[in-house]
Amino acid sequence: MRIPLQVAIDQEQGVVTRIGPPATQFPGSMALGAGRSAPDARTAAAITGRELLAMGVNTNFAPVCDVNVNPLNPVIGTRSFSSHPDLAAELVAAQVAGYQRDGGVSSSAKHFPGHGDTATDSHVAFPVITHTREQWESIDAPPFKAAINEQIDMIMTAHLAFPALDDSGNPATLSKPIMTGVLRGELGYEGVIVTDSLAMQGVRDLYGDAEVAVRALLAGVDQLLMTPAMDDAFAAVLDAVRSGRIPREDVDAKVRRVLSLKYRRGIVARPYADPSAVSSVVGTPSHLAAADSVSDRTTTLVKNDAEALPIAPKGKKVLVTGYGVSTTATLAAALTAKGATVQTVQTGTSPTDAQVAAAVAAAADKDVVVVTTMKAWDTSVTDKRGGQQKLVKQLLATGTTVVVVAVRDPYDIAYFTSAPTYVATYSYSPVAIEAAARVIVGDVAPTASLPVDIPVAGDPDTVLYPFGHGLTY
Repeated sequence: MRIPLQVAIDQEQGVVTRIGPPATQFPGSMALGAGRSAPDARTAAAITGRELLAMGVNTNFAPVCDVNVNPLNPVIGTRSFSSHPDLAAELVAAQVAGYQRDGGVSSSAKHFPGHGDTATDSHVAFPVITHTREQWESIDAPPFKAAINEQIDMIMTAHLAFPALDDSGNPATLSKPIMTGVLRGELGYEGVIVTDSLAMQGVRDLYGDAEVAVRALLAGVDQLLMTPAMDDAFAAVLDAVRSGRIPREDVDAKVRRVLSLKYRRGIVARPYADPSAVSSVVGTPSHLAAADSVSDRTTTLVKNDAEALPIAPKGKKVLVTGYGVSTTATLAAALTAKGATVQTVQTGTSPTDAQVAAAVAAAADKDVVVVTTMKAWDTSVTDKRGGQQKLVKQLLATGTTVVVVAVRDPYDIAYFTSAPTYVATYSYSPVAIEAAARVIVGDVAPTASLPVDIPVAGDPDTVLYPFGHGLTY
């Protein structure tokens, strides 16, 4: 008998979206955390799952269970629901139900045992999580426990060291104390364990690619994802089984878990998608309307000191500037549709002095400036020149009404605290930008609140705006 394949994808939504329109888009996990609605989180997962299944994708590597307690985290950030474990756990449970019960696809919680407190990207380096065992229990574990309680099909590993759980120095992916001892033994998880991509540097520092494959299976993993040396890894695993290094009964147990998932999820009974039915499921008017409705409840008004918002756009001269060709275009189109006369000056992630000067000059005759920022806090990677911070500060100095819209991490406000008006969308997806435009013009009153603390710049222990803060009108 031939066994159909799992066809898998990273369709977390938000910043990790592999299939764009016409598939229905949502603003992502942290935006849902701001919305505080488990039903909305479940709706987003259900629609995403149904559309993936219609396109022949039966496995989604989502949701992210990491609790983003480190604002300097370069790899998780808005992929996390929150810095509060309870909120993250609630929304993880809702999304697992949405993907699996409503959407019919396998869900995969990631990245075990937790990737939320690191300033290192495991794609390019080897992070170390310094949480104590007690901190892991209270911060990192709750979302994974919630996923297990919802009978999640799969859990994905993290390529990081977690000395409180295993002091060997091995990454969690290759750690039997973590994968078998903690995940299976202590948490009672009986489903499939899949590695994160084995092409990532975080798992390749200590061993060769072939040995990594063997050690991952020995640790308790069932599936190896994206090994960069397939032939070598395959040969190494065969040799390890034949020599007895990997017991045959362990291999049989791994195969049974994978087969059980495929039968339970209907992959064996219904291995094919119907191409003629895709258009009746993917990007339907009802799905798009649901996405707009969910997104309207995720925009957070963080600051409105001068009560510049909402603006009456009709007849106003507006400059839209800052990050993103499509982001600024989407925002400009939405404001134009409301009667504003809009000029767009896109300046990117790392504006030059000349680009900043051009935007400032364009602001001179405008009634309102809307400036979008994208990780303006991260001058080590994203905004290497510090140009986004310069752009906002020089626009503020013109005396024109300036509305700052952070379209990814909400932390940017800490680097230009004099900005009187600040909106956080947690996503530059058009669906999130269009929702922000509805808030800016007053068609929708903002109702979302911060799902994380925003710390003072350079002082992570001092809170500038706390979890739960949010304004409305």
